[in-house]
Amino acid sequence: MAQVNIVPKIRFPEFEDFWNEKKMGEVFINSRKKGNASLPIYSVSQAHGLISRDSLERNIQKNAKAEDNLAVVSGDLVYNMMRMWQGAIGLAHTESMVSPAYVVLHPKKNQNSSFYSYLFAKKRSLYLFWAYSYGLTDDRLRLYFKDFSDIKRNVPSYSEQQKIAYFLTVFDKRIQLLQKKKAKLEDYKKGLMQQLFPPKGGQAPETRFKNENGKDFPNWEEKKLGAIGSTFNGLTGKTKVDFGKGKPYVQYMQIFGNSKINLEDFGLVEIEEGENQSKVQYGDIFFTTSSETPNEIGTASVLLDEVDEVYLNSFCFGFRPNSLTELVPEYSRYLFRSELFRREIIKLAQGSTRFNMSKVELMKLVVLLPIEDEQKKIAEFLNSLDDLLESIVTEIEGTKEYKTGLLQKMFV
Repeated sequence: MAQVNIVPKIRFPEFEDFWNEKKMGEVFINSRKKGNASLPIYSVSQAHGLISRDSLERNIQKNAKAEDNLAVVSGDLVYNMMRMWQGAIGLAHTESMVSPAYVVLHPKKNQNSSFYSYLFAKKRSLYLFWAYSYGLTDDRLRLYFKDFSDIKRNVPSYSEQQKIAYFLTVFDKRIQLLQKKKAKLEDYKKGLMQQLFPPKGGQAPETRFKNENGKDFPNWEEKKLGAIGSTFNGLTGKTKVDFGKGKPYVQYMQIFGNSKINLEDFGLVEIEEGENQSKVQYGDIFFTTSSETPNEIGTASVLLDEVDEVYLNSFCFGFRPNSLTELVPEYSRYLFRSELFRREIIKLAQGSTRFNMSKVELMKLVVLLPIEDEQKKIAEFLNSLDDLLESIVTEIEGTKEYKTGLLQKMFV
């Protein structure tokens, strides 16, 4: 039988040799070197790879002996035997030690572990990790090194491995840089929101805008929510068969996940002619009424678009301002997610395992409101930061998508 020429769809022009099939036992050794007390302890995370345990929200056994752990050096790959098939593997960039429950892969001569970290992220690799794992159920599967070592993958020469790894690392560094930029901007916005809204017990914010004449705006006024608007319910009388077709409705996660409603994420529900269901409109604020933790109760989102016939899910309720000049919709987006308002909302949470919030109690809350023009200035400023954040997120997702496309074509 003629040999099949195995090469990727996209390749650097200086390389022409075929990719050769290798068992992973030809590429890595199972390193069992003991740790020592001078080394930091790391763990493997599906989301973040190899990461310091200090940055994880876990209860760590502080009295574990260092020599019970495994030493890791830069360039090693470490994987979680129970989660390897889900991508729980990380590349070491520094010396550390890990739990003996992990497997430490040390690359043999002329093997680039960074290249393999990308290869192992591919769907075919994850499937093979699952297929070679042993266990009665998925939550008991384990990929031991002796089985991992039998897995075969097609790989290029060492020099081509290096070139591919370096090229893809450029994208990873770009993504990391953008993520840091996003985190800094989020912290900056959070700090500004604390200055642009009154502190606890205060009657005015620390930082204020001037009017168009450079003069101070009037003092903020206390207003009870029940005096400036009214509530309405979400869908009633609906069953599972009513959803998936029909009219658009605002879904729970549209509210929980964003301070403004994204029109692209509407669900569909069948509404019969003559049904008495509340329709939503521009300026409405929606609140979640139930959550697993008190900190997530009453999360708010605002509808900032004109819509025709749109409804609200049954797990939330709406608040409709009496006047959109007294409570500017764009300002509502930030007011109801401000630290001061969130503190008051959390106090309304009732329950033990599942928390709920009373609309009646919400309407008793008092908010401090500036006049319309000052509301608009605050909203415009914060919205400009959100637009910048959105552009960074778009760039991150675009870079990730492009990298994913390359991964599909630069490997076999």
